[in-house]
Amino acid sequence: MSALTGLRVIELAREPIALAGKLFGDMGADVILVEPPGGDPSRDYPPFAGDEPGADRSLYWWHYHTSKRGVVIDLDDEAGRDRFLSLIGTADVLLEAEPRRRLGALGLDYEDLARLRPELIHVAVTPYGRDDAKSDLPFTDLTIMAASGPPWSCGYDDHALPPIRGPLQGYQTAAHFAFLSALTALLYRSVSGRGQFIDVSMTAASNVTTEAASYSWLVAQRTVQRQTGRHASVSPSRETQQLCADGRHANTGVPPRQPREFAALYDWLKELGLDAELPEAVFLEMGANWEGPFDLSRIGSDDEITAIFGAGREGLKLIASRVSAQDFFVGCQRAGLAVGVVNAPEEAFEDGHFKARGFQVPVHHEDIDRTIVYPGAPYALTGSPWAISRRAPKLGEHDDEVFGELAP
Repeated sequence: MSALTGLRVIELAREPIALAGKLFGDMGADVILVEPPGGDPSRDYPPFAGDEPGADRSLYWWHYHTSKRGVVIDLDDEAGRDRFLSLIGTADVLLEAEPRRRLGALGLDYEDLARLRPELIHVAVTPYGRDDAKSDLPFTDLTIMAASGPPWSCGYDDHALPPIRGPLQGYQTAAHFAFLSALTALLYRSVSGRGQFIDVSMTAASNVTTEAASYSWLVAQRTVQRQTGRHASVSPSRETQQLCADGRHANTGVPPRQPREFAALYDWLKELGLDAELPEAVFLEMGANWEGPFDLSRIGSDDEITAIFGAGREGLKLIASRVSAQDFFVGCQRAGLAVGVVNAPEEAFEDGHFKARGFQVPVHHEDIDRTIVYPGAPYALTGSPWAISRRAPKLGEHDDEVFGELAP
């Protein structure tokens, strides 16, 4: 049995909350996706299976709507609203990202629904929160990210280049907060018996992911600067990316900080016959034999500690330049050193580590008689496993099934 088996979630189809519904569905909840007549626009988002546009061929739609049942309801129609209320009468959670005043105007906001279903947990996701008039302004994931701050910290040392962001990062961050908040409310309900309204601001959700950027400004009125492949910082830090022997890049990550780590790196250098090429190798040996705590706070003020720490980074860069990126990554893992290969998404998906964890999940599409490999969960739960229970629904595919269940 999955962790959320027995819960019913109603999701009013909107792009910003699609991931929240998927997270519920893939953990066992009965997620009913409510679309307007004609369907949600994201049904037609590229890319498409076989690069051929067409109905039910959007890979975007397939990914974000696994494990959901789909129905069509016209909330602007009185009969549609009655049908929606019938669904709410059986629901544990409502997920929505509707325009700020729409549900209130329809008589379907939390105060209305709670009279019918007091234990309902209603999660509303808006750009700036329900009480902020800016939530009435047009928005996209790009404008949410720009307003909330993360792109300022993400990019390259060359600030003539624009900042960068992940695709749909703002929507996905808000959806994660919506999911986690709803789980917290469900836990509270299990004790109190009461539902509640949850107001998620997309901008606030992304802003709290800015690491030290917001904090540096609030505390010291100092602005961080973006750096290539490393944390944004008020003061520039040393470069960490290295071109490897196979033309790919690796991030040298966290250099040795403990004697056993200096020893492992020094032994690896000698194994590769590179110790003679590193003038700083003597400092690695000193680090390997260091007695007592290696006080990182003294870097820059203690010449010996500064030289030893710097030798760790130089040793990593030298090895990376002489081996393939993957060999560098695996070798550092064996040595207990935290580094990373700069992978393209498809390279990460095919990585042996992900395959061994079962991250590649086959899902059969009986409508096209084909099995598609999907990305799985980042967690593995033995007692209540994650699983994709069904492909994404076609428009109105489960109308008869879902509304038949509601019939007296």
